[in-house]
Amino acid sequence: METEVLYRSDLGGSLPVKNVQALASEGLKEVPPCYLRPASELGEVCEAKSLEIPIIDMIKLGQDHPTHRDEIKKFHLACKEWGFLQLINHGISEELIHQVKTNAKEFFKLPLEEKKNYEQLPNSIEGYGQAFVVSEDQKLDWSDMLLLFVQPASQRNLRFWPKNPASFRATLDNYSSELVRISLFLLRAMAKNLGLCACKHV
Repeated sequence: METEVLYRSDLGGSLPVKNVQALASEGLKEVPPCYLRPASELGEVCEAKSLEIPIIDMIKLGQDHPTHRDEIKKFHLACKEWGFLQLINHGISEELIHQVKTNAKEFFKLPLEEKKNYEQLPNSIEGYGQAFVVSEDQKLDWSDMLLLFVQPASQRNLRFWPKNPASFRATLDNYSSELVRISLFLLRAMAKNLGLCACKHV
């Protein structure tokens, strides 16, 4: 894992707000108003069964696959009409995905005082707490978060990367490397669909 750090200074900060875990432990009889959203903000939920999220097979996107042409067209349609998709056969092991989830759960189960070791600093959004809070009247999510910059590696500030659980840092490093691999593959596929390159591996 790289240790060189080039700090981000252009993302602003976040106003400090009380930790949700601390609020929950106070035995409140009512949820604070800043966490209540009017029904008008919820919008409508579309239940049309025909609107199924596109599923793209990464193996079939490979140029050597027999159904490559069909899958690359399907991928193009997903990008053009949906803007997102579900990717299968991406090569990230179930074991690694499970470890990422387990590490996250273990971190959030830690005592509040230990999690505060990774608390956001003034004028920063990275770390443990609530990010992107810019107004005292702002509606907030009933949750605490851990925001970390993982890529590029030069942007990592390990001061905010938990040491407990012990495997947290190595697991996140491995997982983010896998995501970079997939991202580059998909970007090449997008470029090919747009006629921007003659990619050999996609």
